[in-house]
Amino acid sequence: MIARLTGRPVARDEQALVVEVSGVGYLVSATKSALRKSRKADEVSLETYLHVREDTMQLYGFADAEERELFEHLLSVSGVGPKVALAIVSGSTPAELRQAIAVEDTARFQAIPGIGKKTAQRVVLELKEKLDADGVQVPAPAAKEDVLAREALIELGYSIAEADRALSETDSDLPPEERVRQALQAA
Repeated sequence: MIARLTGRPVARDEQALVVEVSGVGYLVSATKSALRKSRKADEVSLETYLHVREDTMQLYGFADAEERELFEHLLSVSGVGPKVALAIVSGSTPAELRQAIAVEDTARFQAIPGIGKKTAQRVVLELKEKLDADGVQVPAPAAKEDVLAREALIELGYSIAEADRALSETDSDLPPEERVRQALQAA
């Protein structure tokens, strides 16, 4: 198993990079944060995961071990392959993903191309138990109310980022329906 690569990034696009290590170029499908990391340095060190199937071997790269750990957890979910798992890990920070799982925020996962409602629900259901076992703190009930308010704004046509931004400008002590009303009035 190839667990880490340290070398010179010699080529990259929006989804992958080539890391040259001792004259050998490794093609690595990488998270957005790993790609950003490779742009800033002459030498890069990536945590990696080697996915082996009977017809292919694919190397996936991550900015840190926490991203790789979440990727591996996601692969254990039925219906989630490496490309979808990489898209999930690329879309948010590990802390944001753990938070979304803890508060059962399926909308965050559904916003990722390739993930439907059922897959998002499976991700939340299956990973919540694993992350609880790992000692991840479940947030206060207010966080669940935030999710309800955000989901309401998303149903009204807001993107996740727009809904988060709108809700950040409302009074967090109000119930979800009042926060939605405030966000709509401010728009």
